[in-house]
Amino acid sequence: MSKELLGALSALEEEKGIKKEVVIEALQAALVSAYKRNYGQAQNVQVVFDEKKGDMHVYSVKTVVDDVTDDQLQVSLDDALQINKGYELGDEIKFEVTPKNFGRIAAQTAKQVIMQRVREAERENVFDEYSKYEDELVTGTVERQDTRFVYINLDKVEAVMGAKDEMPNEVYRPQDRIKVYVTKVENATKGPQVFVSRTAPGMLKRLFEQEVPEIYDGTVEIVSIAREAGDRAKVAVRSNSKDIDPVGTAVGPKGQRVQTIVNELHGENMDIVEWDEDNARYIANALNPAEVIDVIFDDDNDRACTVIVPDYQLSLAIGKKGQNARLAAKLTGFKIDIKSETEAKEFFATKQTSDDTHETGDENDQLQDKSITNDQSDEDSQTDKPDNSQTDADKATVDDPSDSTTVNEQNIN
Repeated sequence: MSKELLGALSALEEEKGIKKEVVIEALQAALVSAYKRNYGQAQNVQVVFDEKKGDMHVYSVKTVVDDVTDDQLQVSLDDALQINKGYELGDEIKFEVTPKNFGRIAAQTAKQVIMQRVREAERENVFDEYSKYEDELVTGTVERQDTRFVYINLDKVEAVMGAKDEMPNEVYRPQDRIKVYVTKVENATKGPQVFVSRTAPGMLKRLFEQEVPEIYDGTVEIVSIAREAGDRAKVAVRSNSKDIDPVGTAVGPKGQRVQTIVNELHGENMDIVEWDEDNARYIANALNPAEVIDVIFDDDNDRACTVIVPDYQLSLAIGKKGQNARLAAKLTGFKIDIKSETEAKEFFATKQTSDDTHETGDENDQLQDKSITNDQSDEDSQTDKPDNSQTDADKATVDDPSDSTTVNEQNIN
């Protein structure tokens, strides 16, 4: 070990980005490992590195005892006193055991340990670097593609893009330069693994931040994104300044800003709508370009609603294969049921009739219950009342409504 080692460590730090301390630690571990292989144990070994001279020394630490039972870990008091008369029982003494003329196995072991530590340090360095890019947009070069992934070179690491992260309207060829969104960085056993995507909503947000300065600095805020990658997306924006129109700012003069993003995504259509604190207005905006007449919220589910649109705009509100309604639901977080004016009138009229029928049935049930109760009370009162020996003539008069006047006159007389 010499100053050449220090120069090599400095060069390694500059070229590989590996700190000296990491390599020194690897060298120390290598020497401890080699010592263990030669002497059968290394639990009492210490390695000291001299950063000025570049020298490294290995010491075996032994404890002073009366009776030595393990000469690798212990030293007798008599031997300790010959070294220094100040030693006492229980003291620890360092003996230099720096390996010299290592055999082939010892040297190979040291090399393996050093290389392993260097590889680990490189992996850790790459992991730390790309962890900072998680949820960010990076540019890479397509290298190859198989049935599972598209492999993209990000300079120091190879990223992978799965099938669900690929745009359905794109074809990836080797040497293509593309922008990708880093979704996850894992420190796997074979090295850092970077996962990227072109379909994630986060990519759309980063593209808007690149193209729209007001979004980047927070003057205009992206509240929500709903996306069917490669086909269509909806973006809800709001302004943190009363003087700035959020939709117009995001679209840009003559649509230039949003068109740049559409071109980057190879024709994915964009609907930019204004976010509103009023959920009804927000839902109506989300269904753009359809016109909304009314939004009726469900009493039983606070995240569900019925949206009424003009008859001639029903298909526009629903969209091709339900896409417009589906994206609006994702954007707002509401379950949306779209009905035309005619359907809504019929639906609510039927519902009202059903409710009235139900209420009438309940009232009839209550009257029937009341009648039964009254009849039971009459029976009980007849049972308790003394018998006044009603005549047959009196009974006929009560049962026949045509003789009711006679009965009343008799009672009055």
